[in-house]
Amino acid sequence: MRAAVDLADQEGLDALTMRRLGGELGVEAMSLYKYVRNKDGILDGIVDLVIAEIAIPSESTDWKEAMRRRALSARHVLCRHSWAIGLLEARGSTGPAVRQYLDAILGNLRSAGFSTENAVHAFWLLDCYVYGQVIQETSLRLSTSAETTESAASVPEQVSTNQYRHLVEIEERARQSEYSIDREFEFGLDLILDALDRTARQPTG
Repeated sequence: MRAAVDLADQEGLDALTMRRLGGELGVEAMSLYKYVRNKDGILDGIVDLVIAEIAIPSESTDWKEAMRRRALSARHVLCRHSWAIGLLEARGSTGPAVRQYLDAILGNLRSAGFSTENAVHAFWLLDCYVYGQVIQETSLRLSTSAETTESAASVPEQVSTNQYRHLVEIEERARQSEYSIDREFEFGLDLILDALDRTARQPTG
């Protein structure tokens, strides 16, 4: 399973075939069927391995701190294994690590006083935010071609008129201070948590 994760990290999920995995392990592809029934078994297994890397909260931890730590951990893990997002949603909660992860998060929210419905709302909203951030970060890392770099370098000249004064303002701000994706993520995360703190424990209609 770890070899499968490494292969997916390095070359993408499409490169993960039984034949290729067998080659990475130095065995015939048919040998793998002693351990898994089919490729689906591999996919379920690697999702479980990735999710096991994410920090999960205990029910006794303050829910806002627990959800913050969990979101930060999930972002870092999924940025390393960005292929896992689609696979996690497609495969569902089949493995023990995935089930433990889901149960621990919902348990923490329920212990904090969230209704079942509001716990699901909170979980869904936070996951959407984390997944969206990971997808955007991954896309930014991939957009490093010479053409993109050249285009980005020419932006100040293109927007240096009053016609695009707001873009110019952002460019000036970016030059004056170091932009941090980490700070950007935490800013949005704290806004979501504060909003959930005010609304998510209200009785449902």
